[in-house]
Amino acid sequence: MTVLVVDDDAAFRLVMQRRLTGACHQVECLPRGEAALDRLAERSFDVVLLDIRMPGLGGLETLKRIREADWPCEVVILTGQPDYDDCVAAMKYGAFHYLCKPTEPALIEETLRRAVDHLRLRRENVALRRMLAPVGMSDFVGESPTIRAVLETTQQIASADGRVVILGESGTGKGLLARTIHSLSGRCAKPFVDLHCGAVADQLLESELFGHERGAFTGAVGEKPGLFELADGGTLFLDEFAEMSPEMQSKLLKVLDHGELRRVGGVRTITVDVRVIVATNRDVDDLVRAGRLRQDLLHRVDVIRITLPPLRERPEDIPRFVTHFLSLLQRRGLGEKKVTPQAMRVLQGYAWPGNVRELANTIERLMILSPGSTIDVEDLPENLLFRKPLAAVTDERSLSLAEMERRHILRVIETAGGNLTAAARRLGMNRGTLHRKMQRWQGQAARVGAHEQRSY
Repeated sequence: MTVLVVDDDAAFRLVMQRRLTGACHQVECLPRGEAALDRLAERSFDVVLLDIRMPGLGGLETLKRIREADWPCEVVILTGQPDYDDCVAAMKYGAFHYLCKPTEPALIEETLRRAVDHLRLRRENVALRRMLAPVGMSDFVGESPTIRAVLETTQQIASADGRVVILGESGTGKGLLARTIHSLSGRCAKPFVDLHCGAVADQLLESELFGHERGAFTGAVGEKPGLFELADGGTLFLDEFAEMSPEMQSKLLKVLDHGELRRVGGVRTITVDVRVIVATNRDVDDLVRAGRLRQDLLHRVDVIRITLPPLRERPEDIPRFVTHFLSLLQRRGLGEKKVTPQAMRVLQGYAWPGNVRELANTIERLMILSPGSTIDVEDLPENLLFRKPLAAVTDERSLSLAEMERRHILRVIETAGGNLTAAARRLGMNRGTLHRKMQRWQGQAARVGAHEQRSY
């Protein structure tokens, strides 16, 4: 983990340098906000520990400029003088957390860990949104009947202010759809706040959602507003909400019922006006039957249900995605390339278990690694060439011996995660023999694709 400590207190910088270096983190320390901005322009850090009160450029202004520059880091605000207004301002400017000095080492370490987890999820989210540039009124690429139905439903329900459950596999764009609903709603000028419930330890989730008062627990040296407060007037998106414990589900249910909450350790009732959108990649009805999701909670949020189709169910959209990703990558300076019709057929035949995110990563990898100006079948990863046929035929009694051998070898390669050396070891053959077989099958796939193209 790379950490930048920005504080005008030399003694504090020295303590943090020793403490974080001792915890095996890469640490740099700077005394001024201006120096921090210069350093962030030169290299990236995972987390910035930023003092809120410094000579020259203060912590809040430094935080604002970090967010305006869109540098990929999380910012944790530090202060020796807790102030509610500063805390709220820091959160609204995009701080991940707010800590009061002096701070227990364990709390700093836990905050850094959570910040890095959140950064990883945010980077994935940003990468997907960057790939899916606006088309018409939505952020979704595609003209298939299933995605058109999703977009029509989205436009119909966006302004209705009802709660929404978004279902779909990982990588289908659930967070993107939630943000689209918010942007089309009457709440678009208010905050959109998101939380991946599975990325936060259950004992910390209550504080994240509802906030806490000073002294509520060990390390709570200042008050902290929760995400419901920060999203007041806007939208709160809870991704993987079914990962909450039954106890947390019960507490969320009370807030949804009454629009009121109390911070952890607090007695004051706080009223919030928030549209809640939840998402999961699981079957919510199965979760209810298994006792992992409260049925009354599902009833509260399941006003409108939208299911995002996996990419394998709309292969006609894949050429649009590919063209779109190639264009975006070209603008990022990766050159200009085209995909041959034969290679496009292979891309459309693959199941894409990682959905749009996997396709985006694959196209970027091909842009970087393929040597020519075109991406052809031989440039494609081996798992794309051979995974689809494995599921295409279920009755193996009519297969030739050679085809049965091919399917068995490809299954072993798949279970080995695509590692040919490991697969060859399991199959009892040398890697060179396995590689020659793969090359022969790859050539066959290319010839089949060319024949199919000529037949049109």
